[in-house]
Amino acid sequence: MDVRLADRVFYFEESQTLEMAKKARELSAQGVNVINLSLGEPDFATPEHIRNAAKNAIDAGFTKYAPVSGFLDLRQAICDKFERDNGLTYTPNQIVVSTGAKHSLMNVIMALVNPGDEVIIPNPYWVSYSEMVKLASGKPVFIPSSVATNYKVSAKAIEAAITPKTKMFLFSSPCNPSGSVFNRMELNEIANVFAKYPNVYIVSDEIYEHINFVSKHESIGQFEAIADRVITVNGVAKAFAMTGWRIGYIGAPEFIAKACEKIQGQFTSGANSVAQRAALEALRGPLEPTRAMTAEYLSRRNLVLKRLEEFEHIKTNTPDGAFYVFPDFSYYIGKTLNGKLINSTRDLCYYLLETAHVSMVSGEAFGNPECIRISYSLNKEDLNYAFDRIKAALNH
Repeated sequence: MDVRLADRVFYFEESQTLEMAKKARELSAQGVNVINLSLGEPDFATPEHIRNAAKNAIDAGFTKYAPVSGFLDLRQAICDKFERDNGLTYTPNQIVVSTGAKHSLMNVIMALVNPGDEVIIPNPYWVSYSEMVKLASGKPVFIPSSVATNYKVSAKAIEAAITPKTKMFLFSSPCNPSGSVFNRMELNEIANVFAKYPNVYIVSDEIYEHINFVSKHESIGQFEAIADRVITVNGVAKAFAMTGWRIGYIGAPEFIAKACEKIQGQFTSGANSVAQRAALEALRGPLEPTRAMTAEYLSRRNLVLKRLEEFEHIKTNTPDGAFYVFPDFSYYIGKTLNGKLINSTRDLCYYLLETAHVSMVSGEAFGNPECIRISYSLNKEDLNYAFDRIKAALNH
């Protein structure tokens, strides 16, 4: 990399999920039939009533700059959604609408993390968490987990990681990449820990909220002892198949929301005005399309788990949400496949892309280098084809 660039460019890594997707697209452009299991992108169309809301918004003249924090009626709808679905009480002044949940997370981290501050992140974690913290000159502190613990960390392990420098705890439930879901009892135990540490903020990424196969979604912000230190992050991308619309949002203590608004005002200003009108319809409209998508994800998950049973040396858990599995492929590290020495799961992912033409993401990107993330946001026929190819490539 050119040394004339600013130092901050060297602080963090390129997103491996985007890197693998890019390489898959390059192969596809060469005429190779690549099955892409690397991106967390629903293959469903945005529901019709939401698309119609966007069309109506254009005709109604919603083509001007939007307020930095979002249209007031959308922020009120977000408050209503938090109350209805999560038992969380916010006012519109505590809501900031951003260009996707990733943007929301970056705003929060930039607003709270000073150089040297520690941010506790359970493994596995979404690929951008650690790099966002580094970009803010903070220090990620990781708590390990594995398939044996269902990729969950205990309240005891979290408390052991807290130091006088701890500023934030950052996690997702349902989790990307593991699909693990914290239940109410587990979240209550974690909340009880943070009740003892009033200087630590809790950032809860709930973007996969509606893709939950086992129970009602639970938010950590529901616990009164820590509610004034919880920042709840969500958006419309996953539940409503609206990834390209780029609308995320936070509910936060007002002083944090104001800080995020200030930062956003200098970086991007308000999110896309037409997309905000579509998001308003998503939050106020029927959930039947979302429930239908979730039912299909569950069916695909079961298919993937059944196919994984065919691989003697791959270990996995049963994900309770999101649309990923995160199997342990450590058996293959150090093996030679078709003349290629596999030194890591990253090597294995490149081998499978080149040999089986299946794109996946190494667990290195998520803090668990023994694993590979497989997205099943793809139709069952392609999923079956993908596993047929993977099986053939691993049998070399």
